[in-house]
Amino acid sequence: MYEDNAVVDRRSWPAPAKLNLFLHVLGRRDDGYHELQTVFRLLDFNDDLIFEIRKDGKVTRQGNDEIPASDDLCLHAARLLQNVTGTTLGSHIRVTKRIPIGGGLGGGSSDAATTLMALNRIWRLDLSTAELTELGLQLGADVPVFVGGRTAWAEGVGERLFPLTLVDQWYLVLVPPVSVSTARIFADYKLTPDSHPITIRDFLAGMGRNDLESVVGEMYPEVGSSLRWLGQYGVARMTGTGSSVFLPIESEEHGRRILAKKPPACRGFIARGINFHPLLEA
Repeated sequence: MYEDNAVVDRRSWPAPAKLNLFLHVLGRRDDGYHELQTVFRLLDFNDDLIFEIRKDGKVTRQGNDEIPASDDLCLHAARLLQNVTGTTLGSHIRVTKRIPIGGGLGGGSSDAATTLMALNRIWRLDLSTAELTELGLQLGADVPVFVGGRTAWAEGVGERLFPLTLVDQWYLVLVPPVSVSTARIFADYKLTPDSHPITIRDFLAGMGRNDLESVVGEMYPEVGSSLRWLGQYGVARMTGTGSSVFLPIESEEHGRRILAKKPPACRGFIARGINFHPLLEA
């Protein structure tokens, strides 16, 4: 059993969720990716990971069973660190999932980022944040913002990051019973990017929308209906490529009153926006 070959570290390492407060698609690049503008807002709602050091070099997992091992970004992150550094250590990764899968909340990317940051420390690799960020981009466009550990303005495919400090804000997040494929959304022929770039000052003045809402709403009707339902209570918006939708709220109590009326098929939670990753604050 792996326990006979492991050093148990009982610390829990958080992996926070994120919201895209807006998302503009500026056009398709020559490499096939899309040029974006967005703001990533970190939330105080997270998955938790525990890492046990394996001396046999193997990387294994427990939890996260909804995702095939071949698609698990935690495993990919750990093996990428091994390949880059040449460490002979491995890890058994225990994941407690709270962030919905396929909801546009960055759960898989955040788990991967926490894996990079935690194993860099546990394996005593001493890679810099810049080096970890570069590795994170190989795993996915959203990973660098979590490695950077800051709520941020983002451009490019999401890799050009500029830290932002935003005012305190509570959010109600509604999660319809559907998982959205980002690749399918960006491949849809009806996606016709025509947004013009905006500035951070424009965003802070209230500009910005999610260009993908109409595409996702048509392909996944559950998302459109959830957005309309939440829109009864204020300016609701989809995060990322969906499926989750969110609403800025006055207080946690205000959010709970709304959440008590949610459609039965939907899940939901209330979270506070944060400017720093919990691991940075620690």
